[in-house]
Amino acid sequence: MRFATDLVCWKCGASLAVLPLPLSREAECPKCRAYLHCCRLCHFYNPHLTSQCDEERAEEVRDKEGANFCDWFKPRPDAHRPRGGDKTQAAKTRLDDLFGGTQTSGGKAETARDKLGDLFAPEKKTGK
Repeated sequence: MRFATDLVCWKCGASLAVLPLPLSREAECPKCRAYLHCCRLCHFYNPHLTSQCDEERAEEVRDKEGANFCDWFKPRPDAHRPRGGDKTQAAKTRLDDLFGGTQTSGGKAETARDKLGDLFAPEKKTGK
């Protein structure tokens, strides 16, 4: 019996080395309990396509994260994609550069309050 030594969960990235291959339809990740016989772990999964599947002959599966009966299912080792870590950090850095860097949350609130006060403060009349 072969084991899924190179596979990781598509959702949490946990190793699936303890699970036998082929993965059963009801197989779940030992750590997060996500279904494993699903589109998100499949070699043919392609989120850039309308059907999100590179296999033209496969029937459409609506729930890409749920267990399914697809005959074309082939698990892929690199299915786990951490959610936007690098892209998020790069975007935050660019925003900080654009708007003058980071400040403490108290400083931001005080600065915003001061600007609001200056904007809506009644104008001082100078007496002659």
